[in-house]
Amino acid sequence: MAGSYANSGEYIKHHLTNLTFGQKADGSWGIAASADEIKEMGFWAINIDSMAFSIGLGVLFLWLFHKAARKATTDAPTGWQNFVEMMIQFVDETVRGSYNKKSKLVAPLALTIFVWIFLLNLMDLIPVDLIPWIGGLLGLPYLKIVPTTDPNVTFGLSLGVFLLVIIYSIRFKGPGGFFAELAFHPFPKYMLPVNLILEGVTLIAKPVSLALRLFGNLYAGEMIFILIALMYGGGLALGIFGGFLQLGWAIFHILVITLQAFIFMTLTIVYLDMASQTEDH
Repeated sequence: MAGSYANSGEYIKHHLTNLTFGQKADGSWGIAASADEIKEMGFWAINIDSMAFSIGLGVLFLWLFHKAARKATTDAPTGWQNFVEMMIQFVDETVRGSYNKKSKLVAPLALTIFVWIFLLNLMDLIPVDLIPWIGGLLGLPYLKIVPTTDPNVTFGLSLGVFLLVIIYSIRFKGPGGFFAELAFHPFPKYMLPVNLILEGVTLIAKPVSLALRLFGNLYAGEMIFILIALMYGGGLALGIFGGFLQLGWAIFHILVITLQAFIFMTLTIVYLDMASQTEDH
């Protein structure tokens, strides 16, 4: 597809732009036809492709695991049931090693985060030209398939975790204990304003780091796939070399997408464990 664009910059920009719905400059609502229109839409614009693929993959995850649970038997598990049980055991062991309290929420949450984010990341292995080409056939100006290359998605996930951290902190420490944790450490009580600033920054850094780490790694991975795709328009020799590069990067990227899902899950468990600690201050 690179040959159908005026230059490589236009090709890259097109593949990294979301299908966005919002209010246009003339007051009408609709799908943006250009990057400039997207900028004019402002905060309330919605990236339709990110929403659709995120929700669709979430539903797929629930359906696949529900199917395994419905057909589970007491005999030796085989096939899909065996894989699901291995996943549940892996997540359960991770939670037991990182979360020191008892909770009915943490393990299911960790499983959901790991599998859902892995599926979102897995879309990065689909050829970069395929989905935009399909979108073009449907009359859509843009169409991105990797939701985790959209910071709105990664921040949405991390803010959900952040809200749980606040809830767990207040639940286990009480409002007073939570405030004392922010106000009276690491310096003495008379330095309360400084403590609030330092601890407030530390608290806010948790969701920001979660979101940016996931977004940065997947965005960089997608960018590399796009740059490799440009090589196919540079002649036979460069195209063959690009094919080998793409294969090698795809194999390596399997590790990246799995690792990023695992890191997000593990940090979520650790943050909730820290929020559940009831040390005296």
